[in-house]
Amino acid sequence: MNRDSWTILCVAYVIGLLSTGVLGFAPNPSWQQWIVIVLGLGFLSVLAAILIPQFWQRSPRRWLWFLAGLVAILAVAYLQMRIPQPPSNDISRVLIEKNARSQFVTVEGKVLSQGRLTSNQRVQFWFEAKKLQKTKKQVTGKLYVTVAVSQGTDIYPDQELTVTGILYQPSSPSNPGSFDFKAYLARQGAFAGLKGLEIEDKGKEPSWGLWQLRQRIIDAQIRSLGNSEGALVSSMVLGQRAVDLPHDIRDLFIKAGLAHVLAASGFQVSLLLGVVMRLTGSFSPQKQLTFGLCTLGLYVGLTGIQASVARAALMGVGALIALILDRKVRQLGSLLLAGTLLLLWNPLWIWDLGFQLSFLATFGLIVTMPALEKRLDWLPPAIATLISLPLAASVWTFPLLLHVFSMIATYSIPANILTAPLVAAISLGGMVSAGGAVIYPLAGSAIAWLLYYPTHFLLQIVQFFTNLPGSSLAIGKLSLGLMLLIYALMALVWLSQWWQQRWWLVGLMIVILIVIPIRYSRLNLVQVTLFATEQEPILVIQDRGKIILINSGDPSTAKYTLVPFLNQQGINQIDCAIAFASKSNSLKSWSEIETNLSIKRFLNEPSSLSKKLAIGSTEIQLIGNSLQLKIQEKTWLLITKNQLEENSQTIFPKTVSVLLWPGKYLRREWLDLTQPKVAIAISSTVDEQTRQQLQQRQIQLYWTGRDGTIQWERDRGFQTALATTEQEPNLP
Repeated sequence: MNRDSWTILCVAYVIGLLSTGVLGFAPNPSWQQWIVIVLGLGFLSVLAAILIPQFWQRSPRRWLWFLAGLVAILAVAYLQMRIPQPPSNDISRVLIEKNARSQFVTVEGKVLSQGRLTSNQRVQFWFEAKKLQKTKKQVTGKLYVTVAVSQGTDIYPDQELTVTGILYQPSSPSNPGSFDFKAYLARQGAFAGLKGLEIEDKGKEPSWGLWQLRQRIIDAQIRSLGNSEGALVSSMVLGQRAVDLPHDIRDLFIKAGLAHVLAASGFQVSLLLGVVMRLTGSFSPQKQLTFGLCTLGLYVGLTGIQASVARAALMGVGALIALILDRKVRQLGSLLLAGTLLLLWNPLWIWDLGFQLSFLATFGLIVTMPALEKRLDWLPPAIATLISLPLAASVWTFPLLLHVFSMIATYSIPANILTAPLVAAISLGGMVSAGGAVIYPLAGSAIAWLLYYPTHFLLQIVQFFTNLPGSSLAIGKLSLGLMLLIYALMALVWLSQWWQQRWWLVGLMIVILIVIPIRYSRLNLVQVTLFATEQEPILVIQDRGKIILINSGDPSTAKYTLVPFLNQQGINQIDCAIAFASKSNSLKSWSEIETNLSIKRFLNEPSSLSKKLAIGSTEIQLIGNSLQLKIQEKTWLLITKNQLEENSQTIFPKTVSVLLWPGKYLRREWLDLTQPKVAIAISSTVDEQTRQQLQQRQIQLYWTGRDGTIQWERDRGFQTALATTEQEPNLP
């Protein structure tokens, strides 16, 4: 087979892995799903065998296209085989056997990673369980462990510990846009978490490992630069997955569209290889290859074998071999070969966002950057490269980022252009400092000290861009189908010379595909979202482009539940925010929301709602101590916790469509007064007597503990985030 044939088979393998997206991350898909996958891939191979030879004169024979279809189907089966599943003695089985969500345990085992500070100010590390101390039962399994900062400061890999705490099952998200912790653990091969309350070190001396060199570099750079600048330099050299970077700095770079600066990838590998080749220029080709391979291997080990670094390192190996053999590197072929080899080693990386972004950014640099540089040939070459490099990478990663995060960093391109010289200088200096720290820590610190002002200036520039008005813009979630269509149009420009001359037309089509469906949906959407919380009701009302937010919850809820949901919906401004009789509302929560969105009108006094307030077609009014909402001719009534505890006469409207209350109980007389069609409890459970009362009156019941987030939409009625065992009719 020739090069084209191998290229087709590699692409078929990647397409097969990508097609597993229809299966989710389920280890045991149904036979119906298998039939869809097999028939779909088989149909594509037959279609390719019939159509492609008519347009491609050098097309391989038809049998190769059928072989490509078989390779794609085998790729699906291979990925399913590699999905981690808990063995019979996995520690998570302890909870399954007792049908419990959590249990107090004492576990002996070995630390697998260094500790990292979480956003909840606890130290997290991965832990290999070996034995349950009380039962003496031998167990296996990987655990996500968190401990207090005072106990987790000296955690290191291979350390043998006894951890006492609460073993728990991770749960799927009950709110849209929230982080799927259960799926994240499953991808790491872990099926339970452990909230550590006490740890005991067995006192064994740590064995040597690359983690010690990594920590030596980080300590040396932090010693002379301080925690913020030092951790940033270390992250730019080793990648943020290998460095415990402060969350505020990480969020700052993400918001500015500079997250790639914190990820070790092709840029760092290219710098490293360039330095090695320059230092070994007088050596023989064999020695240059040896030094280059050893340097790449050491660097990959120091970064913790990240997917993006492994991809760059493999391409670096290809470049080294080509350099020694005095042959030209085919960059696209090198990228495809590196990606295929990595996905053969670990097919689960196909769904690793870092791997996807690294692959797309590199692809953009190969196929789009030369065309951009040609169009910018009227500029000095250095400036043309500064502009074309971030633009080429951004073009190919933008659709994926919009699909995943629903946000764009407005000033990403100018921020990348202005910071590129600083990033290059700091990365190079950081690598020199790292090399010095490996040999002699004080030498590494002395070199790192020279980087303080460039690093501090970089932080100031990033801070400047994030503080500009409209620095980040919520567009709304781009559907998978639209994302694939956009990439197909971009590939058309890459492959067809006719379309290359009309690239502006394709760009216009892409903008239309992004803006019009999302904009049309927003202007016609009438939807109420009630979030699953343990607090007072938190509601987002979307009324044909007008946005009303009732309550903000605690700061954690505001940051990790509300803001992601609003971003996903493409919401940049809240027309009216209401803090309604909720102890959970705090200035910090509203400040967290205002950091990401603008609030046009904020109401936190009961007197401001004494008169009827109209926002779009939605009417809001305080009735006694309850909040009444009139949405599309339906009346919603929110009862507070204070009312549940009061024995005084309560004023209610005569008829209510939807009744919301926090807690497990609901008084009979309130049902007599309001006569709701739907009752929603913001509670983990609902009292049996209350359930019986509602059932007798044929009132539809939801509660957040069972159903998760509850949404009502004008055209679809009520929908729940979690599957409900009781099938109940929707309110039209």
